[in-house]
Amino acid sequence: MYDISSRPTWDEYFMMLAKLTATRSTCLAFPVGAAIVKDRQVLSTGYNGSPSGSAHCTTQGYCYPEVSACNVEKALPSRSVHAEANAIAQAAKHGISTGGASIYVTLEPCLSCLKLIISAGIREVFYETTFNSGDNLKIRDLLLQGSSISLIQIQVSDATAHRSAAFLLNPTSVESLVPN
Repeated sequence: MYDISSRPTWDEYFMMLAKLTATRSTCLAFPVGAAIVKDRQVLSTGYNGSPSGSAHCTTQGYCYPEVSACNVEKALPSRSVHAEANAIAQAAKHGISTGGASIYVTLEPCLSCLKLIISAGIREVFYETTFNSGDNLKIRDLLLQGSSISLIQIQVSDATAHRSAAFLLNPTSVESLVPN
């Protein structure tokens, strides 16, 4: 029997969607996923990877020749378009307004993505893993002071994660196999 009390919260649901989106990432360093949501409707998703038409880092086995991953060579910029930027670009490409929306991201937005989020009119940022530290943390806080954005760290509960994994691993439309 299906136990309705074990349903994920809306925040868990959209964070799991961002996590599932991250599985499409072609970045060798940080697989990241994002989902833009408004009024409990998904507007757009994005994951980080090479620009459209470029070779994927996962396909070629490196980010740059003789550099295994962007995070090992700090002097070179990442080849990846970040998940947040891709989600915002997908919404724009399809004429979807992100004003007043929320974004769920598996990694706290970098400063560049935070500026894009602010410019896109997104009002809430839910993230799973912290990224900014030191001076970047100070700059992040200054950017947030001048905006009306909420930055909220959330986690999917263990119970929700395990139940969701069971849904992914088993048929869900067969009553006797639906996990409790």
